[in-house]
Amino acid sequence: MIHSLFLINPSGDIFLEKHWKSVVSRSVCDYFFEAQERASEAENVPPIIPTPHHYLLSVYRHAIFFVAVIQTEVPPLFAIEFLHRVVDTFQDYFGSCSEAVIKENVVVVYEVLEEMLDNGFPLATESNILKELIKPPTILRSVVNTITGSSNVGDQLPTGQLSVVPWRRTGVKYTNNEAYFDVIEEIDAIIDKSGCTVTAEIQGVIDACVKLSGMPDLTLSFMNPRLLDDVSFHPCVRFKRWESERILSFIPPDGNFRLLSYHVSAQNLVAIPVYVKHGISFREGTSSGRFEVTLGPKQSMGKTVEGVTVTGQMPKGVLNMTLTPSQGTYVFDPVTKLLSWDVGKINPQKLPSLKGTMILQAGSSKPDENPTLNLHFKIQQLAISGLKVNRLDMYGEKYKPFKGIKYMTKAGKFQVRT
Repeated sequence: MIHSLFLINPSGDIFLEKHWKSVVSRSVCDYFFEAQERASEAENVPPIIPTPHHYLLSVYRHAIFFVAVIQTEVPPLFAIEFLHRVVDTFQDYFGSCSEAVIKENVVVVYEVLEEMLDNGFPLATESNILKELIKPPTILRSVVNTITGSSNVGDQLPTGQLSVVPWRRTGVKYTNNEAYFDVIEEIDAIIDKSGCTVTAEIQGVIDACVKLSGMPDLTLSFMNPRLLDDVSFHPCVRFKRWESERILSFIPPDGNFRLLSYHVSAQNLVAIPVYVKHGISFREGTSSGRFEVTLGPKQSMGKTVEGVTVTGQMPKGVLNMTLTPSQGTYVFDPVTKLLSWDVGKINPQKLPSLKGTMILQAGSSKPDENPTLNLHFKIQQLAISGLKVNRLDMYGEKYKPFKGIKYMTKAGKFQVRT
């Protein structure tokens, strides 16, 4: 299945490689580098690149390309999902997943990768099981290993590996039993010049942090489960129960995990939480232009829109910009022509605005089109799709756990055409 894995940084250096079957030469990555050169941004590199003898499948996360090499045809999502699982595992083990952290823990990285695939096929991809097989690095463990010459490899087979619920180890005990669920939604939208929605969709996930003793059986029900399309579950969820009753029933893994991810694509269900009023104009025959942008909340259910930033790629002819923000700070880079305005919170009583003039190159023609603005924002305690958790029940254990649900909406690719 998966022959090799290469980790490549943005400057094109292969800083780690792992081979499960035969060793594949690094020269296979030349096809990937060609595709990387053709792509305008790192995110635009094609996820699947066919070569004469291999397929290269890649994901880009934390400023690292994870490139899997495959010789036979396999379902592409199988390999891509595995690569995402590798990144999540590194993040779980080391707290973050960066080039520096991977180089620092290179021995543990190789040990973990060795357990995750067996001869190219996924073997142990659950974080709980991996942590019993390969102990996560700590300062104390590193010192002991250096003195005694031992490794992070566990002495015995994980208990979960042999049970019918391989994602949960047996004999879990906590003094405080708690279960927290985060409903996080990302809104992707394109808004046209007149303020109408061209496309809008919501990508949502429910992340869980469950620290419960014993072998609890949980059920999670929603007020409006019919909202959810295209749902993808963690293996612990009983799919038959979801199909018949629209209730999530599961024995949870121990610790942090993603319970499900979903999609809301029906245009009428997607509320747009902010609006942008803009007046960007270039006068023919003069070397100046006018720039005016105002932001305001819309359909934000009375919640505060915070962490707002606006970025826009200005036309090549713009030499400089003299702007006055009513709130926050702005930066214009005359080399890259990138305008960035850090707004902060939107106060509905005093809407933030950015006004001023643009200085254009003398004698240059009027730009063909106005810039597109990209928005980033987040809204706490709101799921913009209207999804609400009804109740969480626990069976199979006697104690009463502490339960918490948190909602958050943030902007994904949110573009406003001007």
